[in-house]
Order: sequence, then C-alpha cells, then structure tokens
Amino acid sequence: MPCFAQKKWFDNADSISKPRLIGVVSGASSITIGTLLTLNEYWYKGYPRTSLHSFDDTKEWEGMDKVGHGFTSYYCGVLGYNSLKWAGVSEKKSLLYGAWGFMYLTGVELLDGYSAQWGFSWADIGANTVGSGLFMGQQLLWKEQRIMPKFSYQSTLHTNLRPELLGNGGIQEVLKNYNGQTYWLSTNIHSFLNEESKFPKWLSFSLGYGASGMLGGHENPAFNSKGLALPQTLTRQKQYYVSLDIDLHRIKTKSAVLNGVLKAVSWFKFPLPAVEFNQRGVFFHPIYF
Repeated sequence: MPCFAQKKWFDNADSISKPRLIGVVSGASSITIGTLLTLNEYWYKGYPRTSLHSFDDTKEWEGMDKVGHGFTSYYCGVLGYNSLKWAGVSEKKSLLYGAWGFMYLTGVELLDGYSAQWGFSWADIGANTVGSGLFMGQQLLWKEQRIMPKFSYQSTLHTNLRPELLGNGGIQEVLKNYNGQTYWLSTNIHSFLNEESKFPKWLSFSLGYGASGMLGGHENPAFNSKGLALPQTLTRQKQYYVSLDIDLHRIKTKSAVLNGVLKAVSWFKFPLPAVEFNQRGVFFHPIYF
C-alpha cells in the first residue's frame, strides 16, 4: 500500500513517493526559474549590461544586507530539506539537495554580476555559504536545528525620507528598510540539556543585530531623488540585543494544522523584553518587535 494509506498528507513519506517528488521538483524548478526571469525582466532590464564583474560591497548598510543573505540561504535550505523529506527522500540526499537555496542565490548573484549598476559580490556568496552551512552543519551534528536565525521588524521614519530606496509601505518597506530590521540567533536551551530536564522545551536565548540612521548604502546623502534636502543629524550605528524567545516549532498541540502553522511562523522572533547595546549606551525595551 502507498505511504498515504498509513500517514496523513502532511506527514513525511516512509519511502520515495513519486507524486510528491514530482510536485516538489516541479515546484522548486518553477519558483527558481520564474523568479530569476522576473527579476531579470523587471529589476535588471532597466540597467545597462556589462561583462561579468565583481565589486566590494562589504561596507554597505552596516552589514545588514549580508546578514539578510545568510538568513535567506538558511531558510531556503530548511524549505528544500523538509520538502524532500516529505517526498520520502533519504536524509543524506535531502540534506544535500536541500542546499538549492545556495544555488538559487548564486543565480541572483550572477544577474548582479552582469549589471552595470551592481556586480558579483563575494561577500554575498560568503554570507550565503554561512547560512547554508548553519543549517546543514546542525543537521549533520545533531539531526535537528538547535540554533535558529529569527527576524523581526518595526517601522521607522527613515522611509519617509527616501521611500524610493527604503520602500513605501507594506512588504516593500519590510524588505528594503534595513533600519527597521533585526536579525536574531535563537538558541534552544533545553536541546543542550538532558532529555529528562524540566527546563521548558520552548524557551530560547536570543542574540540580535540591527542598525539605524542609514539613508544610503555607504553614507547618508545630502539630497533625495527629488532634490529635497535630507537631515544630516542622523548617526549611523550598529545595535546589539539580548532577549529571550519562544521556540514555536517545539510547541506541540493536538491539532496537526496548528502545529504546522506554529512551525511555519517560527522564523519570526517572538516579541519579548530586550536589552539593546549601541554606541550611545544601554537601553531596555519592555517589548521589542
């Protein structure tokens, strides 16, 4: 009997299920090719093309874009791995092919490399490697993810000053406004203790990184694209955070659907009190998003 007879649709197959595998491969291929073609048509087409070249962007945006690359590469790996395991592919092959996120992001990097506006960034490749390595390394070492990247965002006034660069509301703002982004590494404490430990399985310790005061990649310009003067009093600064977190994917309920939802949103940092360290001092946030 096929695995569907013993397991529910959302459970991993015990052996390779051709219908599921075809769906996973087709979906991944369509998403990869479709998004690359879309980026090429609507993002890169408006800029002059050149021969493949690289450029140094290591000092842009106080490193926030590099952390974002690592974050994206990590979760592309998670998605690829879990999709293949669901289709019944072996652990070893799922882990290996689950690194498709790294290859996908390399494709985006090549588009940058042929654009006169940007260039191939070895720093981006390095960040992608770290993100994929964080996922694959933990899976090889522990067969689980004990240290997870997380993301949080809060709106800032910077977008009003340069909406053409930092986004103009909605998801565009979340993706482009580095001033409002915070990236976290949440470590599940119980996973490093004995299984018999009474310590809550859902509680994590989290370290965060962010930056603010940025109206441009390397420096803050005097004017925006409309010729309006921009304030020169903003201080570009890095921000470090310490907080606790709730590991949602370790919370198990009687509802398989709810468990799936908790797992799907577990890449968000749960809003909790946090302590911030920056060049101006130490600050306490009763609730930090």
